[in-house]
Amino acid sequence: MNKKLTTLLLLCLAIAMQAQDKETPNLYFTAEEMPDMVVFMPGPPDSTSVAFTNDVARYYWGKQMRHNPERAAEATRDAVYGMATIITEFEDAFGMKISKEETPEIYRVLLDGTATCDKITTIPKRVYMRRRPFMVFNEPTLYPADEPALRKNGSFPSGHTTLGWSAALLLMEINPDRATEILARGYRYGENRVVVGAHWQSDTDAARIATSAAYAKLHTSERFLEQMKKARAEYQRLKGQR
Repeated sequence: MNKKLTTLLLLCLAIAMQAQDKETPNLYFTAEEMPDMVVFMPGPPDSTSVAFTNDVARYYWGKQMRHNPERAAEATRDAVYGMATIITEFEDAFGMKISKEETPEIYRVLLDGTATCDKITTIPKRVYMRRRPFMVFNEPTLYPADEPALRKNGSFPSGHTTLGWSAALLLMEINPDRATEILARGYRYGENRVVVGAHWQSDTDAARIATSAAYAKLHTSERFLEQMKKARAEYQRLKGQR
């Protein structure tokens, strides 16, 4: 399959999956109500630092991982941002199919919870506007359909990692018996951003820390706690039917 055809197919896949994500989430908190990441943790590493040296080393690690067909395919799938990707990619780790129709309460807490956690990235992305590795090295990513938009969006912290890690934390709370499997998939989801070439390692590391803070904030919302209660009850009911 030639490169142009591959790019076209990926673009079609992105459009098809994003079309399933049209429902507007009902946020628990706004970006301004979230903990301020610019204040509570350091920004991206300086280009002369040891941390940035590690970023560069991990970029080359990610390029090497692209030679693994299974990992490259997974990283490409994870690059398609949205709930459709999350419910598909986390299904095995969670141990149950997730859908708006069959698991509406789980779907709702995932949709609203991940979208709310994402708000913690709004301010630092705008403040730092860090250039992404594919821009610095002037090399293509595994998912070229996203590159034009990514060039206009700051790299620090990683929004995809926030999505994957918040989804993992939500699903772990619903099904704690599968915590290890769910967290492993959530960690790999963020790591795949390095494989794709869209983020530095420090972007993903920072995103996990910030997402954990955002997740703690979620638990101060009575509406979230009530929705999580419904999601857990739904899971237990469906689990008993299997």
